Parts: sequence; C-alpha cells; structure tokens
Amino acid sequence: MPNNAPEATSNLLTLTEAAVFLRTPVATLRYWRHLGIGPDGFRLGRRVLYRREDLDRWVAEQREAQSTRR
Repeated sequence: MPNNAPEATSNLLTLTEAAVFLRTPVATLRYWRHLGIGPDGFRLGRRVLYRREDLDRWVAEQREAQSTRR
C-alpha cells in the first residue's frame, strides 16, 4: 500500500463527518443531497462520501451568494 494512501483518504468525509464539518444535522445534509442543492458528494459502494475541498468550495459559494443578495 502506498505511503500517501492515508493522506488521500483523510480528505474523504463520511456523511456524518461532513454534517459535523458543516454543523448541520445528518438529515439536513441528506435532504440537501436529495434536492441537489447541497455540496457535491459521491457514492463509493453503499456509502456517500464528500471531499473536504468540495465542502469548502460549497461553503464559499453559499457565503458569496449571501453577500450578493444584500
């Protein structure tokens, strides 16, 4: 197994970890995913995973959208 494998997987968050990161309930994150308005996630087998950089980008987009509405 390559030495960089743990680093690569540390950027992947489970649904629960992503919800903690976003400080939102897991059910809300699932609902956003269902509506297609949440951060980009993908299925790996039966699990939904999120890349940390996708979460950061989505938060920045939400912040930017909020500032343009004012």
